[in-house]
Amino acid sequence: MAKADNQAVKSKRDSFSERLKSKYPDREFADDEALFGQISDDYDDYDSQLSGYQEREQKIADMFTSDPRSAHFVTTWRDGGDPVVEFVRRFGSDIKDRLDDPEWQEKLAAANKDFVERVAKEKELEEMYEQNIAETKNVMAQFQQDNGLDDSQLDEVMDFLNKVYTDAVVGKYDRASMEMALNAINHDTDVEDALAEGEVAGKNAKIDEKLRSRQKGDGVSALNGKNMPAGQQRKRPMNIFDYADAAK
Repeated sequence: MAKADNQAVKSKRDSFSERLKSKYPDREFADDEALFGQISDDYDDYDSQLSGYQEREQKIADMFTSDPRSAHFVTTWRDGGDPVVEFVRRFGSDIKDRLDDPEWQEKLAAANKDFVERVAKEKELEEMYEQNIAETKNVMAQFQQDNGLDDSQLDEVMDFLNKVYTDAVVGKYDRASMEMALNAINHDTDVEDALAEGEVAGKNAKIDEKLRSRQKGDGVSALNGKNMPAGQQRKRPMNIFDYADAAK
């Protein structure tokens, strides 16, 4: 009993904070504003998903209500029945009527054309995928080597990219993905700016060094034709050609 009394009991807030932290390991929930802000975002997401599920379920329910045969067809297919056989079993008379109707024959021919084109496109995409994935594996191996990553770290990188792609397909862009894109864009700009600043600084330093060298030993002859002492040499003003030469 004493042991149980000495055990720390987590508050509901701490338990929920840990749950959020496990779901969003890259985020901090140091205060109530961050904590409840994330809760609000999650509720909005859940409501949106629930609304989508309900809408799709209602459409399926309406389909089953409009033609009970569709419900039998789907149920039998779900339980392992062959979909083509079950389709003929449930809609056999309708299929025959369509095949004998000239108007429906044109529609069926158009549908078959769409089917053939889709299969051809899928085959083309599959071949393209196989070619690209082979090159991608080489890129991944080189990337792993260049950055000194172990397999688990490389898996995390690829999982993140897959998540971004999957979210994009369904129209979902979270803050982490947008911040990653912004950092990547700014990184390129920062590198270009740093290179430009370094180039200018290098040229300026080179000019200053040449100017100091000229000031130490570049004099002109005295009017009497004899060289004046080094400390009394007359300096010749720099002209545009001298500055251009110094900048080289």
